[in-house]
Amino acid sequence: MTVLIDEPMWPAHDTVWGHLVSDSSLDELHSFARAAGLPHRSFDHDHYDVPAHLWNDLVALGAEPVTVRQMVERLRASGLRVTQREKRGL
Repeated sequence: MTVLIDEPMWPAHDTVWGHLVSDSSLDELHSFARAAGLPHRSFDHDHYDVPAHLWNDLVALGAEPVTVRQMVERLRASGLRVTQREKRGL
């Protein structure tokens, strides 16, 4: 099981946000997110958006901290990455 989390750096809604992904399966990602109490509405095609205040808790639950670059590379290699183009249906 490898659930990855990047450093929160994306500003929105009076905080910064990071991403939570799995490099093996979406089922694994959803299972981890449910166990962590993340709402399904925070899921966006291939990742969960997570606010900065949850970062330490998610790492304590087993999410592996990685850089944004490492996350994208591992997500792409897994075949689970959904590009912006795909999200727009192009």
